[in-house]
Amino acid sequence: MNITKRSFLKASGATLASLSLTTSALASSSQKTDSKKISELKNITANVTAISPQERLKRIEKAQQLMQSLDVAALIIEPGASMDYFSGIQWWRSERVTALIIPQEGEIAIVCPFFEEPSIRETLAVGEDVRVWQEHESPFDKIKQILTDRNISKGNIAFEHSVRYFVLQGVMALLPTMKDVSAADVVRGCRMYKSHHELTLMHKANEITLNAYAHVWSKLKLGMSQGDVKSLMQNAQAQLGGSGIWNMALFNQASAFPHGTKQKQILTEGSIVLMDCGCSVHGYQSDISRTFVFGEANKYQEKIWNTVRAGQQIAFEKAQIGVEAGHVDDAVRAHYQSLGLGPDYKLPGLSHRTGHGIGMKGHEGINFVHGEKETLKANMCFSNEPGIYIPGKFGVRLEDCLYITNKGPRWFTVPPESLTSPIGKVEKLVNS
Repeated sequence: MNITKRSFLKASGATLASLSLTTSALASSSQKTDSKKISELKNITANVTAISPQERLKRIEKAQQLMQSLDVAALIIEPGASMDYFSGIQWWRSERVTALIIPQEGEIAIVCPFFEEPSIRETLAVGEDVRVWQEHESPFDKIKQILTDRNISKGNIAFEHSVRYFVLQGVMALLPTMKDVSAADVVRGCRMYKSHHELTLMHKANEITLNAYAHVWSKLKLGMSQGDVKSLMQNAQAQLGGSGIWNMALFNQASAFPHGTKQKQILTEGSIVLMDCGCSVHGYQSDISRTFVFGEANKYQEKIWNTVRAGQQIAFEKAQIGVEAGHVDDAVRAHYQSLGLGPDYKLPGLSHRTGHGIGMKGHEGINFVHGEKETLKANMCFSNEPGIYIPGKFGVRLEDCLYITNKGPRWFTVPPESLTSPIGKVEKLVNS
């Protein structure tokens, strides 16, 4: 559905009632269809598959090409999304070091505690070189031996940004002829650009979350607590096939706190309900926010909701290939300031960035934030969430994720058009 920026800017000062009846009817029909479809809450992930070993090998190959161009001899990664991205290993961090080593040439290797090796191999998708260390031994000796076996004794060794200091220090103490550098350009150069398969998994995760919202919206009742609403959302996403589920529900004045508060609220007539929720499908995440009004909205609530929706559209239309990511944030703030909001991060207004990168993690680089010089390119993915927060009253946030194609931005989920049809719809995935 194509709605011009001009119509949204006009609507932001008052109401979106001026939008065509066709648009309203379509949104209403979509909501009814979605509600009917998810009433049974069946798993909808059967048609998607996990990332294959062959795909991971291609990722390693790309990383090694980047390492050659950046003069990086080896790359060190600790457990987390990047370790999973390249090797398939799904693990956690503790005082016992587990690490992935990617050399500029040749096979990757893993270092882990001896007693954890069987568990590590359960999710290891590529490579066979697993070096184990006993409790009285140093894992850093094993890392050095891997590098020696691959004829790496000098040059730059890159550490992912989240590698802990004691790990970096332990490795570098044994490599006096090498220099530690950041692995950001290598890791980001791979993970920031999504394949069609990755986009498909993100699309499915967003489909789950949006359908769960439709279910929750249909179940809201007077007197519900925030915990009640979060439980509804948790169960709906789980039954639809999501994993790694997270939910937030804020009512009334609490909705003016972007990431929550300990205030306890219940649903009353006219309550604002701000929700921020997501899940994962085969390791790829969704992130959608919706703001409802329980019962009938007043004119001020409607005005702010419409302003936020206009802000989303401005950000979406600005997110074109070649544009600096920071300019997307600037465009939204300029519009909000023209309406007397802000300036900058001042409240009432938008107190956080307009959006963030997303993929295997809910927050990835780069961001739609003032000053970000990275230009937008095909296959980048972002959230779009220019909320407005009014201390002591309420907040409104609408958040949908988008991906960049050679023909411009595309939604994973199309934002809703009005408070009376506040869900939106799932957009068809296209080739970038």
